[in-house]
Amino acid sequence: MSRPDDSARVTAWVHGAVQGVGFRWWTRSRALELELVGSATNLPDGRVQVVAEGSRERCERLLEALRGGQPPGRVDHVAELWAEPKGGLSGFVER
Repeated sequence: MSRPDDSARVTAWVHGAVQGVGFRWWTRSRALELELVGSATNLPDGRVQVVAEGSRERCERLLEALRGGQPPGRVDHVAELWAEPKGGLSGFVER
């Protein structure tokens, strides 16, 4: 079980062929399975930005899925940035 002090926020930028292939929906499904909150957003340059908050272990599992969980499309690279959780998020949304 997660302790409140192990909460984290990860922002990931997913590079590759990840728009128009169901990638955000797939990411949302994985995040909800992991009980994370946040969003998956298409960026103008073709990347998808994923923001997730929850336990660090569950955020790491989401990153593993993004990198190797057979998502739709093609993932070439995932850059990540860890931070303290900001809170105020509810559910996991596609933007």
